[in-house]
Amino acid sequence: MRRVIEERLIEWKDKSNRKPILIYGARQVGKTWLMKTIAKNHFTDYVYINFEKEIEYKAIFESSLVPEKIIKSIEILSGKKITIGKTVLLFDEIQEAENGLTSLKYFNEDLSKLHIVAAGSLLGIALKQQSFPVGQVEFINMRPLSFSEFLLATQNEEMVELLIKNDWETVKMVKQKYLQLLRHYYFVGGMPEAVQVYLDSDQDFEAIRSVHNNILQAYEQDFAKHAPSQVIPKIRMVWDTLVSQLAKENKKFIYGVVKQGGRAKEFEQALNWLEDYGLIHKIYSINKASFPLSSYMDLKSFKVYLLDIGLLGAKANLSSKSIIEKEVLFKEFKGALTEQFVLQELTGILDQKVYYWINKTGNAELDFIFENNQKIIPLEVKAAENLKAKSLKTFHEKHPAIWCYRTSTSDYRAESWMTNIPLYGVVGVFGSHEV
Repeated sequence: MRRVIEERLIEWKDKSNRKPILIYGARQVGKTWLMKTIAKNHFTDYVYINFEKEIEYKAIFESSLVPEKIIKSIEILSGKKITIGKTVLLFDEIQEAENGLTSLKYFNEDLSKLHIVAAGSLLGIALKQQSFPVGQVEFINMRPLSFSEFLLATQNEEMVELLIKNDWETVKMVKQKYLQLLRHYYFVGGMPEAVQVYLDSDQDFEAIRSVHNNILQAYEQDFAKHAPSQVIPKIRMVWDTLVSQLAKENKKFIYGVVKQGGRAKEFEQALNWLEDYGLIHKIYSINKASFPLSSYMDLKSFKVYLLDIGLLGAKANLSSKSIIEKEVLFKEFKGALTEQFVLQELTGILDQKVYYWINKTGNAELDFIFENNQKIIPLEVKAAENLKAKSLKTFHEKHPAIWCYRTSTSDYRAESWMTNIPLYGVVGVFGSHEV
């Protein structure tokens, strides 16, 4: 299974001014696999430590944070010689070791030539609870497989190349193959274990759904293990109502759906915990399309999407038939799956935040708006071939200088004021430098 993010780690390996690199993301998105794959393929040797399982290693940061002393302790415990330039240290679940994160500062300052890759599933939470050396590490946000990575995993490299090259004429000729694989991705999603079962089981969708349910159960167990006890019931309440939030025509998050009479003050901490864990995306609204977009976001108005489209389908209890069948896919769940898909593609491509736009009168709303290559990009999402774009036209009338985009199952087409992108081609357009 190939992950595009591997290329960034390979570039990091050869930097002269590199810092320790810290991979964060929810559990089971492939962080450990990525660390070990890079180590095996690009280093002479590696030492892997999981601080959640190998408790004896936690003590190496207790008495000293001097890198040389830490290395000596690791050599004794592991029985391996650590050679700068040849050996890479892999610190997994680093947040479980007291002072583990802090030690990265001193490795950067005093022993920067040593390659260190650290990872953790609860880093978003840990970084808020522990003192952390800002500017002393590089960050990588690990997410589920994108649709392009799913195509690579299914041996469809040429289909990815067509999208990257923006060869829309050829793409159109094989449109049905893209749509078929897109339907499968809608069900399978991008969690590595689910994709692996899809590959190994000859598309046993029941087995894949079982993987989804096991992952969701593991996440819920983490609520009890790692969240503050007073917040756990509220986290569960928010978590259990996410599907109903997305099923609404207006997908703005409503606290009253979580609990009758619910207010932000009561559930804000629970939402923030889920976001820090990496299980949800919070997308804030803006009503002005000017740089920087972050200056115009409304913190009281937001939508919430899940980490992964496959997990969303599992939480909604959608059957494989309702997703895979051609005539049903883009009608089921009122477009929520399609918006979830597009958001996943965008967050995998962009370093910037993604927002949604509402005009001041509230009668027009665009699904997404973001910055890319010093341009503001408004994007309307259509679940099928329906090409009516009332909100997009309203936006264009207000901002005629901004080029608009729509994504749907229709083919690529540029008009006088906007471009239609096929859903499976989002990465081909916004992943390039020609937008």
